[in-house]
Amino acid sequence: MKIFLDTARIDEVKQWVDTGLVDGITTNPSHLSTQGDQPTQIIAQLSQLLPNKPISVQVTEHEPEAVYKQAHAIARLGPSIVVKIPCKREYYSIIGRLVEEGVLVNVTLVFTLEQSLFMCKLGAHYISPFIGRWDDLDVDGSQILYRIRAMIDTYHYNTQLLAASLRHMRHLHAAIAARVDIVTLPVTLLEQATGHLLTDAGDKKFTQDWQKLSGAIFP
Repeated sequence: MKIFLDTARIDEVKQWVDTGLVDGITTNPSHLSTQGDQPTQIIAQLSQLLPNKPISVQVTEHEPEAVYKQAHAIARLGPSIVVKIPCKREYYSIIGRLVEEGVLVNVTLVFTLEQSLFMCKLGAHYISPFIGRWDDLDVDGSQILYRIRAMIDTYHYNTQLLAASLRHMRHLHAAIAARVDIVTLPVTLLEQATGHLLTDAGDKKFTQDWQKLSGAIFP
């Protein structure tokens, strides 16, 4: 399973890129809007930090033909740029055209099994079901991941399942159990996932015990 960072903050990417855990980046208009008025420069910096790794950048246009043109413009920002397009009915033909033309497409704001099936049929490289937003409706959205995984495997689609909008450890655990291809995590969740109080307590105990030795010869 691959791990993407869900952020457009350069400082956060720098903090984690050297760990070897980060396989890509997902951004969205909300992320980029907080980083100043030069989003293309931010994308260029992200590409430099993670060369040859996928960086998802979302369209901001709304009229289908404008979305199509902007998608090509975004794709030209770099060889590993993936264009994010919302899973809206009016964009279906655009998504199919872009895929046929070799543009890497990540279909975002996916919420149902049928949406996932349709995007797989169109050949989307990634589909991003949003799990956390189901919580706002008091629904366990993590269950959709199992159904999408089964659908992709049953029909032998090549689309990668990217679990998005993960808000807490239960979401991450469900994504792992559902055998998703990718999780995209906010830094706060990645920080939580990479530490544990029992690990810290055990390490502290070992250190305290070792320090009781005096003059021991050890490599």
